[in-house]
Amino acid sequence: MTKVAVIEDDRPTSNQFAGWIKAATAEMNDVQIDQWFTRDDAQAAIAREAYDIVVLDIELGRERHAGVAIINEINKLQQGTPVLVVSAMPAAIYRSIMKALDAWDYLQKTTFEENDFIETFLDMLRVAKSRQAQAAKPEPVPAQELTLDPLWQLSPLWRGERINLPLTAQRILATLYQHRGEVVSYNDLFEVVKSGRNRDNVRKHVSTLREAFRELDPDFDCIENVPMRGFRWVSR
Repeated sequence: MTKVAVIEDDRPTSNQFAGWIKAATAEMNDVQIDQWFTRDDAQAAIAREAYDIVVLDIELGRERHAGVAIINEINKLQQGTPVLVVSAMPAAIYRSIMKALDAWDYLQKTTFEENDFIETFLDMLRVAKSRQAQAAKPEPVPAQELTLDPLWQLSPLWRGERINLPLTAQRILATLYQHRGEVVSYNDLFEVVKSGRNRDNVRKHVSTLREAFRELDPDFDCIENVPMRGFRWVSR
C-alpha cells in the first residue's frame, strides 16, 4: 500500500491537495491518503505510520513553524520519508531553510498550477518507491565521480557523499551530466524547469547546484558557463 500524509490546517486546501493526489494516483492500487489538520495529530500519525510521502504546510493554526517541527520529527525517525512543503511563505526565504532540513521540494502557494503540484508529487513518489526497491541492494559507489540514479532524481552522490538538492536542480544536474562535454542550451534546460522558464531562473538553479557541490568540495568547477548559450559539464 502507498501511504500519503497531507498536513494542512485549511480544510478546503487540504481537500484540494487530497483530490489532486487521488486523481493522480487513480491507476495505482491501494493508495491511502490521510489528512491531518494539527501538529499534534500529524506527529502522532507520523510516529505510527510509515508514510511513503508527506505533503505539509509550514504554518498550522497559530503555530507559524509547526511544519518545521514535524520535519524534524520525520528526520529523527531516519526513514528517509520525502517531504513536499507547500506553503504561503516566500520561496526566496524558505526554500533554502527547507533544503537545510532535508525537505525534498518546496512549492509556494498561489504561484503554481495543479499540474505543477501533480508532476512534482509524482516525481517524488517515483523516487521514494525506487529508493525503497534499491535499499536492499546497495551498489558500491565510485570514489571520485558523480553517481546518479537511472531515474535522475535519487540522491546524487559526489565522491560518495550525498548532494542535498531540490528536484528541479537535480533534473538540471542530470541533463548536464547526461550531455557532459556538450553545451546544453537554455532552451533544453527549460524542458526540465517546471515553472519560471527563463534564463534568470535557470541561472539561479545552476547557482544552487554549484553551492551544493562546493559544500562538499570547495574546488568543484565541473559546471561551466557558456555565455549566451547555456552550460556544460566538464571533467577536470
